[in-house]
Amino acid sequence: SPRVPMKIKELYRRRFPRKPPAPSHLPMLHTQAGPLPAPTTEGQLPYGHSSSLEPSRRWMWNMGPPPVHPLHPDVTMKRLPFYHVYDELIKPTTLASSTIQRFEEAHFTFALTPQQVQQILTSRDLLPGAKCDYTIQVQLRFCLCETSCPQEDHFPPNLFVKVNGKLCPLPGYLPPSKSSAEPKRPNRPINITPLARLSATVPNSLVVNWSSELGRSYSLSVYLVKQLTAVALLQKLRAKGIRNPDHSRALIKEKLTADPDSEIATTSLRVSLLCPLGKMRLRVPCRATTCSHLQCFDAALYLQMNEKKPTWTCPVCDQKAPYDDLIIDGLFMEILNACTDCDEIQFMEDGSWCPMKLKKEKQEMGQTSAFSGIEGMGAVSSAALWDAKPLGIPTYIYKATLGASPSPSGSWSLGLHREHPEHKRPCAGKSRQAAASPWDQGALGAAGLRG
Repeated sequence: SPRVPMKIKELYRRRFPRKPPAPSHLPMLHTQAGPLPAPTTEGQLPYGHSSSLEPSRRWMWNMGPPPVHPLHPDVTMKRLPFYHVYDELIKPTTLASSTIQRFEEAHFTFALTPQQVQQILTSRDLLPGAKCDYTIQVQLRFCLCETSCPQEDHFPPNLFVKVNGKLCPLPGYLPPSKSSAEPKRPNRPINITPLARLSATVPNSLVVNWSSELGRSYSLSVYLVKQLTAVALLQKLRAKGIRNPDHSRALIKEKLTADPDSEIATTSLRVSLLCPLGKMRLRVPCRATTCSHLQCFDAALYLQMNEKKPTWTCPVCDQKAPYDDLIIDGLFMEILNACTDCDEIQFMEDGSWCPMKLKKEKQEMGQTSAFSGIEGMGAVSSAALWDAKPLGIPTYIYKATLGASPSPSGSWSLGLHREHPEHKRPCAGKSRQAAASPWDQGALGAAGLRG
């Protein structure tokens, strides 16, 4: 139909007019092509050079350069433990929102110095069978435009980012908690190094699209960072030193101090030497200074888990345990070195401790004491002697008799005589009587066992 090409041309003229559009067309134009740039001068651009998209936009709009986004030096991003910041390529800059439309667009540029380009290229990590990766990266971060405290990463809604004309992959959506809830992305920094121009002569361009929110504004910043590993963070944590054991002892005494207004008093505390994360024995016991509990977790395992998914939450109390607040407990280090054969200890009121035996060890000790030494007060019951019938082996009846007089060494002699069950069987009455007799408690007295 000839109407289709005509409609396409009409839409194209509306989208890319050669003259400023009439006021009646402004709402439709804003919805399709982003905010209308305000005329300004190149000297006001925030980063010392104009945008690489500027000529095309001048031709497209027949107007001045894109709008200048206000800088907010008071907005600071929260420090990320796994990234060391080398340089600030774009300072925290507000994503300007318009009150006319819902979908916004902003343009930014940044350039790399020859030294920065060299740093990135020399950090290239080529592993066999793996994709190329850089330990020194160009990192893009978003946050709320607030100055009250260091801001955590926070994505604007419906975010799309293009780096040098290519769509930048963003973290995948999290599963919604409710069926009607809007899906959200995990807030984390974006590595744009694979899409950046690693050249000191050609600037890099950023195009950001997002949905504006009433009463809420966002900020963008770009950094040159070095990615750290859990091993490096563990070394830094060890370099901070170990907290004095007396500090933990004072905390124990404080917890076990009796409250005069309470009728219930805690006299001891049990603490596990197993990490609550991996259920393995602690190697580097640590906890956050903000935690009020004594239980520690393993620093190496905690850092490895946060390297994969940074939550920085204490596995004991579920409170925030950031890396900067972690300390290695000196008292637990002493206990782990001194006590290698138990997994649980008990703290006393004076700050001392003692190992707690495992249930298996207690059971084994009970069995050992039950069957230790027939000459002494053994715990062998006559019922157990009658009931011992292994499969496939003839059952014999053992009759225990004690000597009439002690041996020269002063001990009583015990004789065991095997009798075939066909020759002699105990009657039911006798077996019941034997089961109820005091000999069942394991005391082999001078009266002996009579069949």
